[in-house]
Amino acid sequence: MSDPGAVLADLRDESEELDALVAGLPAGRWATPTPAEGWTLAHQIAHLAWTDRQALLAATDPDRFTRVAVQEALASPLTFVDDGAAAGAKAPPAELLADWRTGREALWRALGAWPAGEKLPWYGPPMSVASMATARLMETWAHGQDIADALGVTRIPTDRLRHIARIGVRTRNFAFAVHELAPPADEFRVELRAPGGRSVWAYGPEDAAQRVTGDALEFCLLVTQRAHRADLPSVRAHGADAERWLGIAQAFAGPPGKGRGPRAEGGDR
Repeated sequence: MSDPGAVLADLRDESEELDALVAGLPAGRWATPTPAEGWTLAHQIAHLAWTDRQALLAATDPDRFTRVAVQEALASPLTFVDDGAAAGAKAPPAELLADWRTGREALWRALGAWPAGEKLPWYGPPMSVASMATARLMETWAHGQDIADALGVTRIPTDRLRHIARIGVRTRNFAFAVHELAPPADEFRVELRAPGGRSVWAYGPEDAAQRVTGDALEFCLLVTQRAHRADLPSVRAHGADAERWLGIAQAFAGPPGKGRGPRAEGGDR
């Protein structure tokens, strides 16, 4: 299990890096479309702010979260996330940015004060502080990638990707399940080159019959569906089930994502 303190520190750093990417933009640029269909830069930040608020509610008033937020989600399960982003995107950019900053800082403090060993309620199974912080980091990084791509910015990968890679590995069976496929019975070995090539992040038994290898950044782009597999040549499968997994990998909750098309066919990147 990840160390909550380390994940929270990395979550703060990831958020501040994204903040620096959008803070200096003129108001008109917030309407720039991103690779997510129908979502502008404002929608991306509004989504992060909305989700932070929901997580903050879960951490500060678990009963209300369960009684109100979860019931609202159940009433419109296919649209409640998009609705939250759309509502927030209507605010003036300066107001939206301030709201995101205030909410994420409050969440960071609330998670840091959460009793050790206890779990927070969520839309799915309850989550530990480390799991919640890791999920927030993954979303911040993934939606930050949408923003970076829309702005034509290339981000430098960091060791914070280890949290996203771990989620990508741990959600293997979930990816099969949401595609109504039986998960493989045996674990895979996953070996990823860390940013800078200084080390290898390894998951699963060394003697596993099937494995996945590649660059950590490309693996994270794959499992968050921020790039098509055809554009991630380093990520390779060894074994039929591992090959099938790379075609459906999904680190985020919800129904199967559409992902992005290959760049060679005009897909967004």
